[in-house]
Amino acid sequence: VADNEGIAEHVAEVYGSACAVVAYGGDHAMTAAPDDCDLGDLPATYALALCRIEPENNVGLILEAFSELPEFPLVFVGNWENSDYGRDLRGRFSATGHLHLLDPVYDAAKLRCVRDRAWLYVHGHSAGGTNPSLVEMMHFSVPIIAYDCNFNRYTTDNEARYFQSCEHLRDLVTSLDDESARQIGTTMARIAQTHYTWAEIGSAYFRLIESL
Repeated sequence: VADNEGIAEHVAEVYGSACAVVAYGGDHAMTAAPDDCDLGDLPATYALALCRIEPENNVGLILEAFSELPEFPLVFVGNWENSDYGRDLRGRFSATGHLHLLDPVYDAAKLRCVRDRAWLYVHGHSAGGTNPSLVEMMHFSVPIIAYDCNFNRYTTDNEARYFQSCEHLRDLVTSLDDESARQIGTTMARIAQTHYTWAEIGSAYFRLIESL
């Protein structure tokens, strides 16, 4: 079982084996009721990124792009203190007033609060198949700009926007008009509700078992 068509293609090419593709549900992200959590000095709305702070997640690229867009606040949630890479990035960008670099948020209600305020989700993962944080955020009906790789294109049915460089990401953010944002967000939610609910994932496993 592969969690993404891109993984299945790799396994077929390298190992000559066929994979069933079953991803993950993300609708649990919507079940936690947001509490009256204190988000401190975060703006009323912002672009959001959330990931492990690793080079393959293009964290530096995203921060570099948004550092030159002071009119677009960015909240970036991650484990900054777990590596020299993360500590270096936090040291370089934490003084930039419109960039808010938050420590990991594990409380479901607070995470729902953080996600509810986002008008845009930026997904920098370049490897690893279908990413749970991406399919979770697709349920929030916000536009998604993702790193341009086959894993992310498969996950979003090629209906998001995709970047490969700082310049490209900046252009995508600044050119995203309200109508396009609404359409992309609606499409992301439709895809999520069709493919990335736990009921559908459970059914997919039962269909696979029954096919044997």
